[in-house]
Amino acid sequence: MMKFKVGDQVLITAGKDKGKKGTIERVLPRENKVVVTDLNQYVRHVRKMGTTAGQKMILSRPLHTAKIAIINDQGNPDRIGYRFDKDDKKIRIYKKTGQEIVIAAKTTAKATAAAKDKKVVAKKDELSKAVAPKKVADKSDKNIAKKVVKISNKSK
Repeated sequence: MMKFKVGDQVLITAGKDKGKKGTIERVLPRENKVVVTDLNQYVRHVRKMGTTAGQKMILSRPLHTAKIAIINDQGNPDRIGYRFDKDDKKIRIYKKTGQEIVIAAKTTAKATAAAKDKKVVAKKDELSKAVAPKKVADKSDKNIAKKVVKISNKSK
């Protein structure tokens, strides 16, 4: 079971994005990793395929949970602990403050991820329109053009 949940605000504690804050977009419990929105990004070069133009895609790589810390209600990095309430229900708490962790941005994180996907699709469409390959005439059109040139040369 992962202590981190989708929608948690986290601070990156190691790596090239050290000191940056973000929201957890996806949790990978088997690998003990999380994907943080717009952090730990890399560029993936995609080769052209058929009529689709080649492009550069910016993707987020998963981060190990050891490289992140949750941000508590006071805005400081913290660790996650557990306690049981009156109904024997397990509750996540901040270790330093003892406050319960409430994920108010859980639906917002999903909405932002969906909005980001829409933006990426829109950008891909813009790129494909801007860099769309020009339509090349068929071989039959080329042959007709060659015949016209030959006929016009003969008439001179």
